[in-house]
Amino acid sequence: MNLKQKWWEWHKQNPHVFRLFEEFTFRAINRGHNRLSAWLVVNRIRWETSIETTGDDFKISNDYIALYARYFMHLHPEYDGFFKIKKMKRVEIQGEQHEESYA
Repeated sequence: MNLKQKWWEWHKQNPHVFRLFEEFTFRAINRGHNRLSAWLVVNRIRWETSIETTGDDFKISNDYIALYARYFMHLHPEYDGFFKIKKMKRVEIQGEQHEESYA
């Protein structure tokens, strides 16, 4: 399973995380921000959800941050470019190809 697939499965188990990502991002937009760090949003979510998430041992993997940023801009194309993202790169881990994502 690649990173996007792992993230999507985790996202389906924890839909409240993306709802908070949207809420906190729109709060920033409504306060006049034209750009924001997805890391900032996720760290705010971590504060809010420190005991609410389910799934793997981690709460919100750093590997998922750029995927949340991309998903937000996909669902809200009027805010394309709000989060600065880099091209995903392919890396080999134990003989398998995986995509690394950066926000």
